[in-house]
Amino acid sequence: MGTPGPKPRRKEVLWSADFAYAVGLITTDGNLSPDGRHLILVSKDKEQIENIKECLGITANASYKASGSKGNTNLYYRLQWGDITLYTFLLSIGLTPNKSLTLGPLIVPDEYFFDFLRGIFDGDGCFYSYFDPRWKSSFMFYMTFTSASKVHIFWLRETIERFLDIRGHVTTGKQMNSIYNLKYAKKESMIVLNVLYPNKKTRCLKRKRLKIETALSIVGLSLSKEGVNLTK
Repeated sequence: MGTPGPKPRRKEVLWSADFAYAVGLITTDGNLSPDGRHLILVSKDKEQIENIKECLGITANASYKASGSKGNTNLYYRLQWGDITLYTFLLSIGLTPNKSLTLGPLIVPDEYFFDFLRGIFDGDGCFYSYFDPRWKSSFMFYMTFTSASKVHIFWLRETIERFLDIRGHVTTGKQMNSIYNLKYAKKESMIVLNVLYPNKKTRCLKRKRLKIETALSIVGLSLSKEGVNLTK
């Protein structure tokens, strides 16, 4: 019996929940090489790499490298693969090489927007919580989406508002090329979280979901429960 040949090249791109999630990851942690065929994803989380490989059927192996100056080294995974069909498709929906400052609206089907947004959140999103010392037993939590592009972050805000009728708020620093943060506080963040994580099988970065579930449990809340009481 002969050895198996190479895996057939991708002939077309079809939207699915997993594909939309992968597009979100590429939008935040990925890069389109200027050569017109290679894509790169960099992450400190091995699970992030495994997720995108499973979503896109990638067989390439990731390298594990160090970055930073001596005494301040960070380790990260770097996955590079070639896929002209996917590369061309990503260009067609609004991604570009060296996209950080030029990223704008992306063409994502409505039915897969929140799978895409979960990829965005797992890539450059943040959830944090704390007890506010100004009020007794006041537990606060926020979720944040981050981008170097003002146009992109306001597109995210407008699209989320269109679906969920919530506004959030955008903050930024005063420096040139500042980072923009789209933030949702307690009640609004629960609305977003419940559509990002509709069930236990939802593909996601597990450590981030666990952090959220642990924080919510402090005040008796949990994900994906309708009519939850947020007045505690």
